[in-house]
Amino acid sequence: MDFNKIIDRHNTGSLKWDFMARYFGKETNELLPMWVSDFDFTCPDAVLLALTQRIEHGVFGYSERPQTYYDSLISWFATRHQLDLKQEWICSIEGVVPGLSLLVQMLSQPGEGVVVQGPYYGSFSKIISLNDRRLLENPLYEDPETGYKMDLIHLETLFRTERPPLMILCNPHNPTGRCWSAQELEQLLQLCETYDVTVLSDEIWADLLLPGERFTSVLHLGERWHSRVISATSASKTFGLSTLRVANFLIPAPVLREQFLRRLDAHGLDVFNALSIEASTAAWQHGAPWLDALLAYLAENRRWFSQQVDDYLPWARIVPAQGTYLLWIDCKALGLDDDQLKWVMVDVAGIAPSMGNSFGSAGNGFIRLNLGCPRTYLEKALEGLKRIAFTSANNIHPISQVEMKK
Repeated sequence: MDFNKIIDRHNTGSLKWDFMARYFGKETNELLPMWVSDFDFTCPDAVLLALTQRIEHGVFGYSERPQTYYDSLISWFATRHQLDLKQEWICSIEGVVPGLSLLVQMLSQPGEGVVVQGPYYGSFSKIISLNDRRLLENPLYEDPETGYKMDLIHLETLFRTERPPLMILCNPHNPTGRCWSAQELEQLLQLCETYDVTVLSDEIWADLLLPGERFTSVLHLGERWHSRVISATSASKTFGLSTLRVANFLIPAPVLREQFLRRLDAHGLDVFNALSIEASTAAWQHGAPWLDALLAYLAENRRWFSQQVDDYLPWARIVPAQGTYLLWIDCKALGLDDDQLKWVMVDVAGIAPSMGNSFGSAGNGFIRLNLGCPRTYLEKALEGLKRIAFTSANNIHPISQVEMKK
């Protein structure tokens, strides 16, 4: 498990590496990609072996999920998260976002509102607007110690005035890395009960926690809430399997579950990719040691990079996080608008970040960087960021012209 190993991802169809010119106007020989949230590491050896053996079999007919798929998923959640899943809850589809889109169609009507908490994952906006629903934003607010918090007062106002049937929650939260506590989730669900709101909880980042942190699912809170919560999860984010499309929607309520399964059937989404099933099963069965090593590496990446930012980049402020391998960085001290900030990152620093404004207006002035890469990439990114300095708003200078913290 050598996470320092450099793997050339060029010419593999990688969105992150091969398509930067489409989004940033430059190729990868000019830019370091730190935007798309996937790893630059190989997946666990056990996954590669399972895929190799399945491919060598040579027959790729229609596939279903064997009992080992269910058993390994249930065991994984019991071991990693002390969560007792029931097999009948598990509804599989090719991805979290397609499943959320179907649920938006199923549980709301055109013109109705769906609540998200800004800054929010951009795909949430797409599945709301393209399904002719209205995006209702409940902006998070910052706490200097824990990072972002839910504004429950504003949320209740939204629920009372707009009467939305749905809320999409992200836990751990992308892009900020906030893991919601049991108390916060309980308070949220009490509001949802009062105003008859169903919560779709995107929990795809659940395994990617910082040392000492714990993930609390909406399903941890007990049967009282089962009629109004749905959890979405996948092995893809945890083990770097994003292109092997399969996700699981955990739906305890029989009525909701049957409605969702009927909709999958109606859209022809009840057939499964054999390689996706093999990879996920192998990852859950044998991937724990690999994940533990990965989490230690990512934690050190975060510690090292955060210290460097604190020492050398007075214009940048990293928001505290409990999970994900993402850094949410406040760059507002530069005094730039988002177009200028993108230009500075691309043309001065030579990096391709996720721009904060792609996460809604609450992300203006921020960037998101991906720490899921070898340390040498972070060193290169830091050298680029050091070329950005400021003496006053809208006045960018070479690093040598200003006095840094150290």
